[in-house]
Amino acid sequence: MLFLLGLIGYGILYYLYNEPLPTGESGPEADALAYRMLDALNFKNYNNTKILEWSFRDDHHYKWNREKEIVTVSWDNIIVQLDLITPSSSTASINNESVSYEKTQDLIEKAQSYFNNDSFWLVAPFKAFDQGTERYLIDMEDGSEALLVTYTKGGDTPGDSYMWIIEPSGRPKSFKLWTKIIPIGGIEASWEEWVKTESGVFLPTQHKLGPFSISMGDVIGR
Repeated sequence: MLFLLGLIGYGILYYLYNEPLPTGESGPEADALAYRMLDALNFKNYNNTKILEWSFRDDHHYKWNREKEIVTVSWDNIIVQLDLITPSSSTASINNESVSYEKTQDLIEKAQSYFNNDSFWLVAPFKAFDQGTERYLIDMEDGSEALLVTYTKGGDTPGDSYMWIIEPSGRPKSFKLWTKIIPIGGIEASWEEWVKTESGVFLPTQHKLGPFSISMGDVIGR
């Protein structure tokens, strides 16, 4: 009975809120809008940022050395020194003590998954031109334009799409998601409470996704 009620509830939510993936035009105009978004966030300063620190809902904590491509990922009593270039060379500890090879591999995989998700909520705008991305200019009903970015490969869920709603300043206001992990398409998540870091790049410290808030903690870039 509970399963049936849950299925009915999901069906109602899907009917009320699901949106089909929009179609748009790729090419120079879509790329120009993407560049305008990057310029508004000081993309050049992002490229020169050597260290990024943040947390995700105060559960996962990160210090990303972008020069060495090493990320310190910590949660509970676990610390993983994640090597983004050669993940197999990463190390892990529990309560500051080394663990078995098998456990280390499990923790590396978990840390990689956490990082892929949680870093996206920090730096997704700067990934609009990543290898394997496709960009489309979307004409909105109110006459404004939005930027749809589809990731054809990479990360944990290739094929995901995000439509950026961009303010007149060029700064992102929110994006709508079409992802494998969320079965209802077009759910909107805000990008807000931007801070200008020591390195001069603008990064978000807060998101709202429906009734949920996602805090990025004390965001540091230097």
